[in-house]
Amino acid sequence: MTHLVHARKVFDIELAALKAVRAQLDNSFARAVEMIVEAVKRRSKIIIVGIGKSGNVGQKISATLTSTGSPSVVLNSVDALHGDVGIVNDGDVILALSYSGESEELLNLLPALKRFSVKIISVTGGVKSSLARHSDIVLNVHVPREACPFNLAPTASTTAMLVMGDALAMAVLQARGFKQSDFAKYHPSGAIGRAMLLRVGDIMRTGERNAIAREELAVKEALFVMTRAKSGSLSIVNARGKLTGVFTDGDFRRHMAANENLLNQPLKKVMTPKPICICENALAVEALKIFNERNIDDLIVVNAKREPVGLVDSQDLPKLKIM
Repeated sequence: MTHLVHARKVFDIELAALKAVRAQLDNSFARAVEMIVEAVKRRSKIIIVGIGKSGNVGQKISATLTSTGSPSVVLNSVDALHGDVGIVNDGDVILALSYSGESEELLNLLPALKRFSVKIISVTGGVKSSLARHSDIVLNVHVPREACPFNLAPTASTTAMLVMGDALAMAVLQARGFKQSDFAKYHPSGAIGRAMLLRVGDIMRTGERNAIAREELAVKEALFVMTRAKSGSLSIVNARGKLTGVFTDGDFRRHMAANENLLNQPLKKVMTPKPICICENALAVEALKIFNERNIDDLIVVNAKREPVGLVDSQDLPKLKIM
């Protein structure tokens, strides 16, 4: 068996495992989501416990829950019995991960946890295990087999646990009405935060870098305005200062071939009317979406009165790190 054939076999086994676990989903999942939502509403937290590979998966599940607005912590099953159980409060939800449901360290922890008024959700492949019997809700992640050739190393089972955790986190997110703006609040750094927290008004070119001219201005004079602004486009306004059109370097080249008197023509005759524009209060990520969908180089920014107040140049986006 070649390496590629072996890799594809592992993928096939784990995909089959996920399909099997998906088919096992029942009302227990819905009850688990509701239990977590209620806990978050009363400002309680989700405590993840697990040993070995399950504990590693638990770290990721906890991080996903926390980053989507459902406070979660990981409790080490061994250290818990030496003081760390103090992190548990009445009203918390325990998410216990153990594929066999018979992990000794986890079972030893259960009596200490049950001294508190907590609910236990187990994620296990052993639906009749000791852990399952002591749980309020059991989420079944039993898989047909592991991807390990000896059917021993946790592979398909840990993948199933991870996906179950993702499903829980995303269902809770949706049930709580968690919004894109909320997501940005928890990710203020990095590309996600920049793209979601920045407004168009924060990234647009203004003042001398924002080329604006009246409809009556001749093309020859308009070119000087664009050159001074170091811009490839010009926002065109009427007598009331309202945006009526745009004139770009590309427009100039296209008109030159068919209009010998182009330089003396007023902008009104050669401009592109009703240009694509965006509100200054819009999110920067919305501007990025327009650039991707409309294949343009510059995006005019307007205020509530439809007056051009800025320009977003696509060349600026990589520097702003929101692409």
